[in-house]
Amino acid sequence: MKIRVNTLIVGSIMAFGLLSAASQAAATATVEVYKSPTCGCCAKWVDHMRDHGFTVKTHDVGNKEIRKKSGISDSLGSCHTALVNGYAIEGHVPAPDIMRLLKEKPKAVGLAVPDMPHGTPGMEGARSDPYNVLLIKERNEERKDTTIYNRYDPYAKKAEQSQPVKPESEKNSSVMRLK
Repeated sequence: MKIRVNTLIVGSIMAFGLLSAASQAAATATVEVYKSPTCGCCAKWVDHMRDHGFTVKTHDVGNKEIRKKSGISDSLGSCHTALVNGYAIEGHVPAPDIMRLLKEKPKAVGLAVPDMPHGTPGMEGARSDPYNVLLIKERNEERKDTTIYNRYDPYAKKAEQSQPVKPESEKNSSVMRLK
């Protein structure tokens, strides 16, 4: 009994520590966002970042100049560009992916969600399209040369849920039955 309680306590402390480290990365990071002063979806993305613990400073000057200066190609472009802890973030990248980036610290320019896909943070609505968060490893890398950092596909979950579940006895059955 004592061993189980101790294991539970140690496990809880470790889980709390990991969550604290991830949220601390967000809490200590200031995100500099370059956007149009009239763009509503950019303002919603800023709110999304703040909701996830980031300090955000906005610059309502557009983002073409900072995108180019950051080494993000036009093929990866979107409506706003952000800078955080030495990384460039292009477009509607979800905060958890940015938190992961800051935790893992890969050698990279940053992350991008090109264009403005429906269903991304700041682009919520009745429609949600599949999209990828792309890792930009080199300056001026084209979209086709990036690596997929994370995938979001709302339809995959629905399709997965609608598939009939086979009984355990049928899942791994490779025995041919003869009559």
